[in-house]
Amino acid sequence: MCHSVIFSPLCPLSTVRCFRGGCLRPAIANPPEPEYAGHHSKEFFGTVAVNKTFSVNSIHFGANAPLFVIAGPCVIESESHALRMAESLGAIASELHVPYIFKASYDKANRTSLSSFRGPGLKKGLAILKNIKKKTGLPILTDVHDVSHVGPAAEVCDILQIPAFLCRQTDLLVAAGRSGRIVNVKKGQFLSPWEIGNAAEKIASTGNEKIILTERGSSFGYQNLVVDMRSFPIMRKFGYPVVFDVTHAVQLPGGEGKSSGGQPEFIEPLARAGTAAGVDGIFLEVHDNPAKALSDGSNALPLSQFRPLLEKILKLAALVREWNSK
Repeated sequence: MCHSVIFSPLCPLSTVRCFRGGCLRPAIANPPEPEYAGHHSKEFFGTVAVNKTFSVNSIHFGANAPLFVIAGPCVIESESHALRMAESLGAIASELHVPYIFKASYDKANRTSLSSFRGPGLKKGLAILKNIKKKTGLPILTDVHDVSHVGPAAEVCDILQIPAFLCRQTDLLVAAGRSGRIVNVKKGQFLSPWEIGNAAEKIASTGNEKIILTERGSSFGYQNLVVDMRSFPIMRKFGYPVVFDVTHAVQLPGGEGKSSGGQPEFIEPLARAGTAAGVDGIFLEVHDNPAKALSDGSNALPLSQFRPLLEKILKLAALVREWNSK
């Protein structure tokens, strides 16, 4: 007996309507089998050991290293604010013995609106990050949007981040790889987890295998994201450390018209789930007053919640690493 499957664009897949008399089946009902599926055992979907290891300062990446945290404001709002955030976050991480990397952007080139705040720009922004690094001793991460920015950013920052929207830009990936710095690639909202391996290959082609792969959610209809927890073991199979960008995963892209919205109430449950799934690191945008933040405040973690969240996920991380060592 034949059936036709019809999907309503306004309804979730759980509300599929099936009618008798036809056999037309949309491609979404039977997606092509991913490349990895045919040649990996079921062990592929367990917690996979990362075989690429590297370090910055005293922070070790890969293997069964302790959970590390990347956190900071979305964008540099001012030097005093960025320094204050770095000092506050660094102090909490130090007290909890968490390997910590400060993050902030000097230029948010992909804001929703032309009128949105972008940051102080390359020259001034890197000067601020250099000063923060000098005063705090923290390793620094920032994102680069253009090949011409890679060299100057690499002189200051320990980790260069490729934004999700640019994760397929070959020239940018190769330039970041050639810098010799650690490269954190955000998986685009439009990519499957196995496709991000292509981005890693472009970077590794330069001889630089200091690569981090970051999950930040996948497009789920208009102005919504969903996190597929299977992506963590799939991405770890490439051999590189995997990070979960929790706060961007709760973002509602363009959800407020001229800016993105967010659902910060889901930060903690997602952070706990990702940690339990065995991620190597957690990425959090944190602000001392999200309601007044100049970028992505609607999905930021309030500074007051940073310590309580870390205390919870650290217990999970320790348990996962205990399991992995057996």
